[in-house]
Amino acid sequence: MARMLRLLLRLALLCLPAFAQAADVPAIAAAADLKFALTDLAQRFEKDTGRRVRLSFGSSGNFTQQIEQGAPFELFLSADEQFVFRLADRGLTTDRGVLYAIGRLVLFAPAGSALRPDEDMKDLRAALADGRLRRFAIANPAHAPYGRAARAALRHAGLWDDIEPRLVLGENAAQATQFAASGASQGGIVPLSLSKAPEVASLGTFALIPAQWHADEPLRQRMVLMRGAGATARAFHDYLQQPAARAQLARSGFTLPDERSH
Repeated sequence: MARMLRLLLRLALLCLPAFAQAADVPAIAAAADLKFALTDLAQRFEKDTGRRVRLSFGSSGNFTQQIEQGAPFELFLSADEQFVFRLADRGLTTDRGVLYAIGRLVLFAPAGSALRPDEDMKDLRAALADGRLRRFAIANPAHAPYGRAARAALRHAGLWDDIEPRLVLGENAAQATQFAASGASQGGIVPLSLSKAPEVASLGTFALIPAQWHADEPLRQRMVLMRGAGATARAFHDYLQQPAARAQLARSGFTLPDERSH
């Protein structure tokens, strides 16, 4: 129980604002699926360079709206590249950004759940039919890319109409993971990158969902510098493209795009 409470506290702290910081400690907006991987990379960046960044995690759609309204982020790591393109088209970024990762989805069930994760969702279908499934967690598709991808996967499986009334919507992918792992639901569709973290993996089991099941929501994750970004934000942006950082993202469950990808 204590371990679960610590996890819930960590995930609940994701959306604390990163504003009003010193100019040399830039505010970084990052998709919630990056919580564990990017926190580790920011610590390594500080150790290697002596520079610090201030991380905020949340849904990419909400961050996009905040940036459009003047939020002083200097670097944005989105779970959906379309949000980066939207900001670029409004002239708020230095360019159209860099594709840094491809996200993956899993079907997660907490320990003790009646749901047994499998990659083709056979038991999820059965649980809907026999009444075992009462609540199921995904991120809110209205503004969270992982929520849209989860919806696409459920539609591919032919389960969306039946499961929609049972959904528990997280404000972002991390909150959806909290709902799925804590026992607040019988399971959920959440990021592989969060499910692989020991803090979450120890609380349940998961199965990887085929990427083609959400091919229309491919989770192409792009980062971009905001206009006026300072030297530390630019250095962190470059740091994240180095081989060591890419290797960390791969270990965390992300698929790495080809270095020639744009």
